[in-house]
Amino acid sequence: MLSDPAFYLVSVPAVLLYGVAKGGFGGAVAVLSVPLMALVMSPTQAAAILLPILVVMDAVVVKTYWGVYDRRALTLLLPWAMLGILLGYLTAEVMNDDWMRVVIGMISTVFGLQSLLGWTRASSREHNRTAAGVFGSLAGFTSFSIHAGGPPFTMYLLPKQLSPLVFAGTAGLFFAVVNAVKLAPYYWLGQFSSENLLYSLILVPLAPLGVKIGHLLVQRSDQKLYYAIISFFLIMVGSKLLWEGATGLMA
Repeated sequence: MLSDPAFYLVSVPAVLLYGVAKGGFGGAVAVLSVPLMALVMSPTQAAAILLPILVVMDAVVVKTYWGVYDRRALTLLLPWAMLGILLGYLTAEVMNDDWMRVVIGMISTVFGLQSLLGWTRASSREHNRTAAGVFGSLAGFTSFSIHAGGPPFTMYLLPKQLSPLVFAGTAGLFFAVVNAVKLAPYYWLGQFSSENLLYSLILVPLAPLGVKIGHLLVQRSDQKLYYAIISFFLIMVGSKLLWEGATGLMA
């Protein structure tokens, strides 16, 4: 595959897109990278190649946004995300991924539409332990199981109306921890072959560039426009997950 131009034609934009998402536009945008790479390989292989690259991106994000994040959000969400990752690992052999895609896709689409149209309740702007438990565990579980932790995380944080930089920093630090924790169970499940790691090594120099571009774009973003973009991509990703899940169930 290394001699195939199609590999670079889809993988380079996919990694850069993931980096831009990591650098400031959240996990909802990043979900588009795996299907792009899946044009020339299996989605499972694409996700396995991306994970080591994401860890490098996360290191750049942590350095870039250190001190610029919502501490309360991370304190509430991360413990539940760890539980979600554990559940994802324990149910990896029996979970029906298509049903999970349908459920997350429906919720993401509706939530994104509500946010885009300004129909969110004022009370949802306050941190809530129960909501954090639901969305945090879902983010960890779906991040591990179907590589779609961005939508649940975004659904919790979007109504908080944080500044773009704080939103981006909180998302970056959250997924830095989540991806680091995922490394061990992915290794135990045999996802890291020498071939996949070679592909990761070739693409990893693009990681810092993508993050820097994302950070630059966020610094220049108006808050209203920023949240409209996040909501739009949440709808897109929700629709994509819904379609993939529904077609998988009907196959």
